[in-house]
Amino acid sequence: MAKADTKTAIDADGLRYRSKTPGSPFTAAGAFGAATMSCFLCGKHRPRSALKSRRLLGKAQFVCSPTCKDAEAELTKK
Repeated sequence: MAKADTKTAIDADGLRYRSKTPGSPFTAAGAFGAATMSCFLCGKHRPRSALKSRRLLGKAQFVCSPTCKDAEAELTKK
C-alpha cells in the first residue's frame, strides 16, 4: 500500500513544507550554536566535546578525539 502523496506548493513567503517541523536536528537550544559538529575526516556528527582541533590543509579542522576508529568503537560498545 503506497503512502498518500503530500502536495506541496511554494507559499508567498517562500515556505514549501507545511507538515515539516522547522529547524535542524543538529542544532542546540543553547546560546552558543550547534551541539554537534561533523568530523573533518570521517564526516560523522559527534558532540563538540568528542572533537579536537587539528591543523589540516593549513586550517584548524575539528576531528574525532582520539581517533575516528576509537570513537566509532565507543559508540558500538554501548
